[in-house]
Amino acid sequence: MLRLQNVTKRFEEKTALDGVTLEIAAGEFLVLVGPSGCGKSTLLRLLAGLEHPSHGEIWLDEVNITAASPRQRNFAMIFQNYALFPHLSVKDNITFGMRVRREPKAGWSARVAQVARMLELDDLLERKPAKLSGGQRQRVAMARAIVRDPRLFLMDEPLSNLDARLRGDVRDSIMALHRQLRTATVYVTHDQIEAMSMADRIVVLDQGRVQQIGPPEYVYARPANVFVAGFIGSPGMNLLTLPCERGAIALGAQSYLLPAPAQQRDSVIVGIRPEHITDDLQGTRQLLCLPATVTQRELMGADYLLHISTPIGALRYCRKNRGDAPRLGDSLSIGFSPIDIHLFDAQTQRALYQETPHASASDTALTGAHLYHLAHALRQRAGEGEHRLHVSGPG
Repeated sequence: MLRLQNVTKRFEEKTALDGVTLEIAAGEFLVLVGPSGCGKSTLLRLLAGLEHPSHGEIWLDEVNITAASPRQRNFAMIFQNYALFPHLSVKDNITFGMRVRREPKAGWSARVAQVARMLELDDLLERKPAKLSGGQRQRVAMARAIVRDPRLFLMDEPLSNLDARLRGDVRDSIMALHRQLRTATVYVTHDQIEAMSMADRIVVLDQGRVQQIGPPEYVYARPANVFVAGFIGSPGMNLLTLPCERGAIALGAQSYLLPAPAQQRDSVIVGIRPEHITDDLQGTRQLLCLPATVTQRELMGADYLLHISTPIGALRYCRKNRGDAPRLGDSLSIGFSPIDIHLFDAQTQRALYQETPHASASDTALTGAHLYHLAHALRQRAGEGEHRLHVSGPG
């Protein structure tokens, strides 16, 4: 449906976006995620036609819209600050775009009524924005976008001004609307948990460059580089640079034989997610074990996040809150499975993945809209209890 080809955007001496190539499929919910200043809002403004690329092209179906005006594109943008007119009622805010476009008034009432029911605004149509909660204001902004019947929704951090409870409610409303309307949506957020829970695919951006594109399950299981590994997942992945000797790394009293792609290096960056570390060492699982000392603990409701010192460095791990969590200074043994280890090149910081029977012959990153369709297969596999995703990843 929508395609960006090698898009770059410069502001004087600063490059905000650098060579972005991206496809958005019809009906897809695509999330742009990354830290502040990574270029995600600039990319959204380029899609909206509020900015134009310094280089590259934007295509909608088979039409080049790189220089098209916002009106010609028929995309609807939803801002984080709602952008409501304070002197207008909810109904007049919703119909404002219709008046500007001089649409025939004959169908206004039916369209407003339909959208108001959809967003539970029926009883609020005569109120002014000052009399609404933050969540209600955001729903009005969404209603104003929906009545346009746009080709694409563009959402710029629409939840960032809401408190935690309202964020959950409005997020549910957005996803329910997407399931009902099936209009392609590009959604910007700095919150990777928000991205993981909402997206068909996520685009991870850093310093104006695409770091990885894929379904959330894929990006979580097979991060393309150290940045993605540390950014995606909460809490972030433990990352340690360890020396290699004879194709292996020392993990306390044990050694771990590196897979072929990593054996010829002097050092590698080793990653292990906090949720993949355990202090329950009973059973028949093959674990790599380390002695540890608790240096800090954080209660997170159902879990504790424990900070520990080990022979290979400081780690964090998640432990269920069963009322018996180790205390500061306690010694314990922890372990993790070899199949949960991630390896990254110490110089390039790119992932090193060993080929598996399920992997393709290529070790290049999978990008583009075909990954959107791969998501369904990955989710089905996860539902059948296969907890490891053996798909070739970027190397």
